[in-house]
Amino acid sequence: MTTRKKIYIETTIISYATSRVSRDVIVASRQLASRILLDKCSDFEAYISVLVLAEIESGDTKRATMRCEVVSHFPVLQVTEQAEHLADRLIHAKAVPERFKEDALHLAIAAVNGIDVIVTLNFAHINNPFTLGKIRGLVESCGYRFPEVSSPDALIAKHMTSESP
Repeated sequence: MTTRKKIYIETTIISYATSRVSRDVIVASRQLASRILLDKCSDFEAYISVLVLAEIESGDTKRATMRCEVVSHFPVLQVTEQAEHLADRLIHAKAVPERFKEDALHLAIAAVNGIDVIVTLNFAHINNPFTLGKIRGLVESCGYRFPEVSSPDALIAKHMTSESP
């Protein structure tokens, strides 16, 4: 029996999935991939965090309600003292810029909760190939296993390939 992968759905996925369809081809493909991922979440153990909830509750009330409804069935991870400490370490080491503490917290929450994959479209501070090595090294030096980081389309493609005979 195969165990389901634990995935952390970061805020960008929910935002892309619930926004109006864009005419921009890249944005539209990210929206579609995010919607497909949310439809396939039953294939995974999917989680969000209180930080994700706080981020999706802001802005236009109608859109915020829609974003919250999409994730209402996901278990919610808390910001623990361990996550706060790890996020502070990421910022202190300049692995994540100080003004983006929320991004450091997303990474830390996932790591301290044993998440297998962080799914994000945040290519600036989370899914950034130029900083992931430093982030991974620091998280692992603190005694945690660092999750893989993936865009929704890459995760879906990998998941569908692994299901094939």
